[in-house]
Amino acid sequence: MIYCLLKLLRERRGATAIEYGLIASLIAVAAISSMSTLGNKLRTTFSNVQSNMKAS
Repeated sequence: MIYCLLKLLRERRGATAIEYGLIASLIAVAAISSMSTLGNKLRTTFSNVQSNMKAS
C-alpha cells in the first residue's frame, strides 16, 4: 500500500497533462476575450461606414 502511494506521488505524467490543460484553457480565454473586443470594434466601424454611406 505504501509502495503504491509513493509511486503515485512520484508520477509526473498526470501533473504535466493538467498543466497543459490549464495553459490551453488560458489561451482559449484570452482568444475569446480578444475576439469579442475585436468584434465590437468591427461592428462600430461598419455601422459608421453604413451611416456615412446613407448620408451621402
